[in-house]
Amino acid sequence: MAKEFQAEHPEVQIAGINYDGSSTLATQIVEGADVDVFASADERTMAEVTEAGFGHEPVIFASNTLVIAVPKDNPANIGSLSDLAGASTVLCAAQVPCGNASRQLLENAGVELKPVSEEQNVTAVVQKVAAGEADAGLVYASDVQDEPDLAAIVPEGADEVVNSYPIATLDQNPAAQEFLDFVISERGQEILAEYGFGGGAAQGNG
Repeated sequence: MAKEFQAEHPEVQIAGINYDGSSTLATQIVEGADVDVFASADERTMAEVTEAGFGHEPVIFASNTLVIAVPKDNPANIGSLSDLAGASTVLCAAQVPCGNASRQLLENAGVELKPVSEEQNVTAVVQKVAAGEADAGLVYASDVQDEPDLAAIVPEGADEVVNSYPIATLDQNPAAQEFLDFVISERGQEILAEYGFGGGAAQGNG
């Protein structure tokens, strides 16, 4: 998305993009990090930023649901959330959006488990499962889509725990608003769909 945006706006230079966990990024912003645009994996984390006086009118730009990520050959024969209780399972930490959603999904299903590790971002969960360090992990559907070593199992009730992704500008930089507008544009939404994300409220299906 950044590549296409810069092609359309050669006068704008994107200095860098930080893909850390949303809660980590929110802490950095509140502590004074120089940021023009913030996109969060849930509305709760965005609220931490806006309530601290940062961010202008967040817009929902995407949505995502959880899947059970397993190695391609699924050696532990995971087929449902209940199977995770007897398997080595990795989760995101509770304060991270994917961790909060994972616990809600498990609670809804009446499944209790003790994860073998709790990671600070969803990428770390994916990496542990892909490396064979765990039987399974709960991650977003978009995170498994292009992982050749992983398979995704859609658990029952996943459609009831949907993360809405808000995005907001953090200053009056016109280029920041232009980037946000591109994200919620028809083309921006097409790119997100290609990577497994659901649509944002701007497109009427969030």
